[in-house]
Amino acid sequence: MNHRFENALANVILYGSMAAVLVFFYVPIFTLIAFSFQEGRFLTLPFDGISLKWYGALFKSGPALNALWNSTLIATFATIIATIIGTMAAIVAVRYRFRGKRAFQGLAGAPLAFPQLLLGIVLLLWFSVLGRWFGFNTGIVTAIIGHIVYIAPFAMVIVAVQVYNFDPVLEDAARDCGASTWEVYRHVTIPLLWPGIFSAAIFAFLLSWGNFYITYSLAGSTRTIPTFIFSGIAVGSSPLYPAIATVVFVPGILLVILANRLRIRAAAVS
Repeated sequence: MNHRFENALANVILYGSMAAVLVFFYVPIFTLIAFSFQEGRFLTLPFDGISLKWYGALFKSGPALNALWNSTLIATFATIIATIIGTMAAIVAVRYRFRGKRAFQGLAGAPLAFPQLLLGIVLLLWFSVLGRWFGFNTGIVTAIIGHIVYIAPFAMVIVAVQVYNFDPVLEDAARDCGASTWEVYRHVTIPLLWPGIFSAAIFAFLLSWGNFYITYSLAGSTRTIPTFIFSGIAVGSSPLYPAIATVVFVPGILLVILANRLRIRAAAVS
């Protein structure tokens, strides 16, 4: 009887904790989505009515579209470069033995331990010194560099899992058939690692797309979606900003689902 009661209590605690976590994370998100359909100009309850007009206003807003373009531009370039760097670092860190390997792994993953706010401030100080020397200001380029520093270690970790599970016998077979090192990487290694690389690119893109602290520190006067929403909410509230957040959130969830499916598929293949 006591054993059955303990099992029941453990289940209640486990499922209750899971429910509490889900409520904590998702109730604010769904509340935000609900407010995007508010007809009135202010985020108040009860609603004045249900309307899609704020989505129409969003796609007619020049500053909002400009912020959307800046976010896309920064995230795209940062993702491409960071994924390439992360993939090369993962292959080196997992496949090769060399003096200082531990130090390389530690330095490559060091940005993971930095809070975004602290990393943004450190990079801002660095770019401020370089800017005085070479005569440039913070903007899109410095934001891209900052995002690369932040997201490349995440890409490296994700790809490293795929590299660790990779069977090197396949490469040896290609070499035995006369393939050069470049041909082995092009026709064997990269195609087999591609699901992990693509999954890493999706996560890197989402990390860059939704980044606030590093963007706020390094983008100067350039506005992205996170900084645009922040600056708008700081001076007032409007359903326009929940509409922007919803437009950004839904594609992000779909990309996360896609990345997870690719990760599972890659693990099954390995």
